[in-house]
Amino acid sequence: MTVHANHNSSGFATRAVHAGSPHDQTTGAVIPAISLSTTFAQKSVGNPVGAYEYTRSANPNRDNFETAIAALENARYALAFASGSSTTAVILQSLPIGSHVVSVADVYGGSHRYFTQVANTHGVEISFTPHLEDDLEKLIQPGKTKLVWVETPSNPTLGLVDLRKVASIAHYHGISLVVDNTFCSPYVQNPLSHGADIVVHSVTKYINGHSDVIMGVAAFYCPVWKERLTFLQNEIGALPSAFDCWLAHRGLKTLHLRSQAACKNATAIALALEVSEDVISVLYPGIEPHPQRDVAIRQHRDGMGGGMLSFRLKGGRIAAHEFCQNTKIFTLAESLGGIESLCEVPAGMTHAGISEKERERSGVYDDLVRLSCGIEDTKDLILDVQQAIKVATNSTFNRRSINRS
Repeated sequence: MTVHANHNSSGFATRAVHAGSPHDQTTGAVIPAISLSTTFAQKSVGNPVGAYEYTRSANPNRDNFETAIAALENARYALAFASGSSTTAVILQSLPIGSHVVSVADVYGGSHRYFTQVANTHGVEISFTPHLEDDLEKLIQPGKTKLVWVETPSNPTLGLVDLRKVASIAHYHGISLVVDNTFCSPYVQNPLSHGADIVVHSVTKYINGHSDVIMGVAAFYCPVWKERLTFLQNEIGALPSAFDCWLAHRGLKTLHLRSQAACKNATAIALALEVSEDVISVLYPGIEPHPQRDVAIRQHRDGMGGGMLSFRLKGGRIAAHEFCQNTKIFTLAESLGGIESLCEVPAGMTHAGISEKERERSGVYDDLVRLSCGIEDTKDLILDVQQAIKVATNSTFNRRSINRS
């Protein structure tokens, strides 16, 4: 079921705690119960006792979660799915055969695989560009281009897209703009407020925030998208369980607190990396050296940079691998957005399925390390990064010395 959000003048934190969380009218419980039933009784044929008939079509916990997401993304509707990938799949599946999509080149590896290995099999063509604002107009195929797909910040090079500029071009040509807002979360950025038509999230990441749920969600305002995506949500059936919806809704209530801590940590680490002689470059939109810092100031809450950052380490692939294997607090693992800090090498992990030529064209080099900053003490995280860099660069130097001898 698609849920209307009850918008008012309440602040983000108030909406995060209370949206989609009505007190139980029978017991007075302040936290909604988990409704595990797959089917619901009917008083007579076609006349259910309440609002629900079958959980694939609608479930109380999914409705509660969707209501909360709609409220936080300034949307009218929200739909939850079994994963971020299934959210992407349903949106692409909604397009007619022969459609064309323009996408930023630097996207999540799973999205890239879907675009190039699945969408094309049902007649949807994808054009990638690393310079969306400049290239969009000339990439549009009149009558065929249906969507523009954006990640901002992008994964993993933290590039930003001026959403209002792209939305203006897309809407002039009657094209919808979809923004993957996973890296920012609804707390840091609200793409619908900057002209996007659909905003999507891997709920697995910041929204749930505890690395124990796989889910996705789409939020939007247009009734046409509501009708189209609600039908596919039900018919394709890639839906989250009631328990996962309950867990994700619980995580969402502290999103603002976790995001504040993650942003603070990422900013401090980025500044520490900026002055390191062993670092080639730092990619983080929350500090001035970022070439699109002005976009972050316009689009992000209080100019925040988010909890994600990447950096290139001197010593190449070996140094990047050594860094990730020698951190003490950062865990070497895929994913992001949890309370714990994670590190990875995209070229060998999340983006390994993309050819080296394509990766490097998007700035994903073998020496690039991606950090997901959690909510641990800032000082501890900085010290961990610094000691791991020291070990990695010393190891690389020693290996080169041995090879030369």
